[in-house]
Amino acid sequence: MSLDLVLADYLAHVKTERGYSEHTITAYAADLADLVSFAESRGVGGPDGIDLALLRDWLWAATERDLARASIARRAASARGFTAWLARRGLVEIDQGARLKAPRALRTLPRVVPQTALEAAIARLEARAGEGDPIAERDVAIIELLYASALRVSELVGLDLTDVDRERRVVRVMGKGSKERVVPYGAPAARAIDRYVEHARPAIAAAATERLDRGGATERNDQIAGVGNRRGPARPEAVFLGARGARMGVRSVHRLVAGMLAEIPGTGPSGPHALRHTAATHLLDGGADLRAVQEFLGHASLGTTQIYTHVSAERLKQSYRTAHPRA
Repeated sequence: MSLDLVLADYLAHVKTERGYSEHTITAYAADLADLVSFAESRGVGGPDGIDLALLRDWLWAATERDLARASIARRAASARGFTAWLARRGLVEIDQGARLKAPRALRTLPRVVPQTALEAAIARLEARAGEGDPIAERDVAIIELLYASALRVSELVGLDLTDVDRERRVVRVMGKGSKERVVPYGAPAARAIDRYVEHARPAIAAAATERLDRGGATERNDQIAGVGNRRGPARPEAVFLGARGARMGVRSVHRLVAGMLAEIPGTGPSGPHALRHTAATHLLDGGADLRAVQEFLGHASLGTTQIYTHVSAERLKQSYRTAHPRA
């Protein structure tokens, strides 16, 4: 069996049986397609030709192209998963990737937005929302919920109306690995969500419908079919709607958060994940238990959550250096 066919079978396996996200599957596909191309350039035509030496040469070629350590580490993980599957399927006698090593990705401390700065940024958004702009009201609800519940951006845009229990102030989200969890949110987020769902969201949906009606039958049919002009079908069950009435996408939320954080001094990533990092760090700073924060974030491993303890320690050191007379 050719490597291309074997790779197609493996990707189908991880999609249907492992429950990986689309983002993870896309990354695996890109990594392993590059491995297959590299193997074929070395005259390897089948899975039995993928040995440890070839895998090491492939990673070395990636370092020669100045790929980041994190990318190389991910490639090694992709290859190990692939070769382990080959061995389980009996397509090779030995799992050649089991001994494949890769440099550990450098872990940089995530960006944490100071509480006062974040509150000021939200206040600016609320001032725009106070003028009656439904899009601004939606943006406030997005920021408040991202910070209040420390959601991943994919979890946020995937929310349906039935996932939000406004009476109990909780949201049900589907996280990585198709793991479901229920996360609370506080009073400021509750006010913003109630205002959005009751007033702004119907206004956005009505404006999108009116625009569609003005566009005529052809555009309406394209909308229903999900094609044409990059609009996509209306999604009445989605919580957060774009200006065209469809479910908001990850990029739109990223632009919103990046634009807000651009006004706040600080270095590091400025997308929605910065609000997730900020929420986790503020919880620990406030005395929350590490295990509770792990459940809150939906981390499979406590080790992933522990990076926020390092962030809190760094913030403490900075405060000490700034405030203590003998620092």
